[in-house]
Amino acid sequence: MSNRIEALENLLAQSPTDSRLRYMLANEFKNGGQLEEAAKQFRSILDSDSSYGPAYYHGGQTLEQLNLLDEARAMYAAGIEATRKNGDAHTRGELEAALSILG
Repeated sequence: MSNRIEALENLLAQSPTDSRLRYMLANEFKNGGQLEEAAKQFRSILDSDSSYGPAYYHGGQTLEQLNLLDEARAMYAAGIEATRKNGDAHTRGELEAALSILG
């Protein structure tokens, strides 16, 4: 386990509902090739904070890498709806492009 992952897990133990910390942890797992753990963390973010747009995009990308294409499509679609509601046009555009490419 990397020092960065360990540090983020320690911070999350103190603030378990901090979506930003969990997002950083998910990306550390993703970048380290621990895709299943990354997907678990992205799902955890969205379970507690459904408005966290970037988690939909990077979570969907992770699911694609795991070849869970239907789940990736569903995550992108849910993210499009969430970002439409919260006015995050930039992330919505990324999600729409990702969903279009995935088909």
